[in-house]
Amino acid sequence: MTTNRNVYLKMKTLADAREILFKRFPLAGVLDSETVSAPDAVGRVLAEPVTARLSSPNFHAAAMDGIVVKAKSTFGASETKPKELIIGRDAFYINTGHVIPKDLNAVIMIEHINVLDQTRIEIEAPAFPWQHIRKMGEDIVATELLFPRNHVVTPYCVGALLSGGILSVAVRKKPKILIIPTGSELVDWRNSSLDDLKPGHVLETNSFVLGKLIESCGGTYERHEMVIDDPDKIKKAVENAINSDFNMVLTVGGSSAGSEDYTKSVITDLGEVLVHGVTIMPGKPIIIGAIKDKPVFGIPGYPVSAIVSFEQFVSPLICKMLGQPEKERQQVKVEPTRKIPSKLGVEEFLRVKLGKVGDRIVATPLPRGAGCITTITEADGIIRIPNHIEGIKDNEPVYAQLLRPLPSVNNTIVIVGSHDNTLDVLSDQIKAGYSNVTISSSHVGSMGGLMAIKRGVCHLAGSHLLDEKDGSYNISYIKKYLPDIKVKLINLVMRDQGLIVPPGNPKGIRGIEDLARNDITFINRQGGSGTRILLDYSLKNLNLDAKTIKGYENEEFTHMSVAVAVLSGTVDVGLGIYAAAKALNMDFIPIVTEEYDLVIPDKYFESKNIQVLLETINTGEFKKRVQAMGGYSTEKTGEIMD
Repeated sequence: MTTNRNVYLKMKTLADAREILFKRFPLAGVLDSETVSAPDAVGRVLAEPVTARLSSPNFHAAAMDGIVVKAKSTFGASETKPKELIIGRDAFYINTGHVIPKDLNAVIMIEHINVLDQTRIEIEAPAFPWQHIRKMGEDIVATELLFPRNHVVTPYCVGALLSGGILSVAVRKKPKILIIPTGSELVDWRNSSLDDLKPGHVLETNSFVLGKLIESCGGTYERHEMVIDDPDKIKKAVENAINSDFNMVLTVGGSSAGSEDYTKSVITDLGEVLVHGVTIMPGKPIIIGAIKDKPVFGIPGYPVSAIVSFEQFVSPLICKMLGQPEKERQQVKVEPTRKIPSKLGVEEFLRVKLGKVGDRIVATPLPRGAGCITTITEADGIIRIPNHIEGIKDNEPVYAQLLRPLPSVNNTIVIVGSHDNTLDVLSDQIKAGYSNVTISSSHVGSMGGLMAIKRGVCHLAGSHLLDEKDGSYNISYIKKYLPDIKVKLINLVMRDQGLIVPPGNPKGIRGIEDLARNDITFINRQGGSGTRILLDYSLKNLNLDAKTIKGYENEEFTHMSVAVAVLSGTVDVGLGIYAAAKALNMDFIPIVTEEYDLVIPDKYFESKNIQVLLETINTGEFKKRVQAMGGYSTEKTGEIMD
């Protein structure tokens, strides 16, 4: 077996790769069938058409409580000339669902009769034939088709099946798929202590995600034990799977172009590689192969690449095997909040946050890293950028595939601006009290938040912009950058900003002035953020040149990212909030207590969702949770300034 590096010499477009796959595996209807009881068939695909054995109802039945009569005997009755009927001779009491006696053909509702005594009643209107009677076979007639083959049985269908005398049905067997996770760096989270996780080790999660995706498509899966990067061991695992009763095999990892990526050579040795590399992002390294007429996929190891590859190739193939159409997501027209560049020649699956602001749905891009699973878990939708364009203009309407229901998107509060850990607490507290309301928070810095309000792409912004002249926060910036927009300024918290350093402060850092030392490496926040403005203000007061600070040009977008950078040892210090330092057990050198406010345009202030937000931040529970994080004061929380 060869183990040279793989090179993507013959990459295919997504359309071409799918055509190759489906042409090679025309699998519609190939699965065997099995018989299950009608209730147990819910979610399964019928392998054969189902026809009724019984009529429903299988007798003429009363549809109302009342009396049953021969319609002809009631003719002539009216309000001015009521007709008297004798119980037991002309009329008989009957309950809903009971059998209609022979030779009688109408039911009069109990509300429409006048009882004269125990044997006599009076009616003031005639009945017509078959009035308030469910005729035999009204719902189902014996021998009629209830459901065609390839129909997916729903809970509703169970009632029809049993009513039609069908106690069991033939359904297609679920496609059986083996998942083989590969990689010497993998660690089984079920058998390991998280405290012992070493640098270079990775928790194996992809196989569990893929397994549940398989189940959601109607298949079933087994997970092979992890296989190290050994071509012979991987080959043996794949070969054993092909020779067993699995319908499909997925290897996970090892599909790229690295020296220890063996999936391509394994498939080549055992069968044929149909596709290696597709011009999509994420998901480029996908391998599609065939071994003994069974599909074998080399799924990329990055989580988002694995998911996109599954959804574009494996999921539709499972659907075809079950005789089902490919699953399609609802699409809505959205407007990106900013220009989105993209690589020409590659179709990109861009994950976005969505929210309805005014009369439009705005889309905010999430980070593009294929290794970041949170870019899928936090996403509300996916914008597919075609391979023939170099991106999307800001405010250019495009379509997004929804990952959440549209009502949920419409009930999303869109917050853009400065990052603060209390926004996570606020999101959770709102969900606890109002499960239909969601917060979508994008961290672009305080100035970015004000500009988002100016462009009308958010409901509110988080801001802590220091006025160097008088020491106030936010007001002068709002007057300068939003002169024509009426807003309200609501204090969320007062918080401590300072220097985040490793435990024990090994470099002996005492303040901002130490950032200019030659032995100190710093991590900065992005331009336009309140923290960056605070730093530049402090440097100015100390007559320090930013160029003298090693790492000044290196930026992060959240306080937690700054704290993680210090924790990892890549830098010695960063400027951030105390809560971020405390969360990761870092040391903290206080610099200033600052005001973190919410800027809310008047036109949204009275909306239901914003009032929910304001109600939540004024609760004792929210304030208690915030104070427990450390470095926060809630004395001014909820105060409103026009």
